Amino acid sequence: MKKEIVLESTITCPECGRIEIETMPTDACQWFYECKCCGVLLKPKQGDCCVFCSYGSVPCPSMQKGK
Repeated sequence: MKKEIVLESTITCPECGRIEIETMPTDACQWFYECKCCGVLLKPKQGDCCVFCSYGSVPCPSMQKGK
């Protein structure tokens, strides 16, 4: 049975706590994300491939696929 890939993730800014629902790209990891509230530029934490794996409610599509 093929696992369905979730494309929406709730990303939370660690600076101001702003929560946004974003659609993740399916063809690449997203290395930067600018908070729409405070403007801080988020980067992946060490060991994570993208900002969604670090700050999102759902890991990126690549990680969901197991790559």
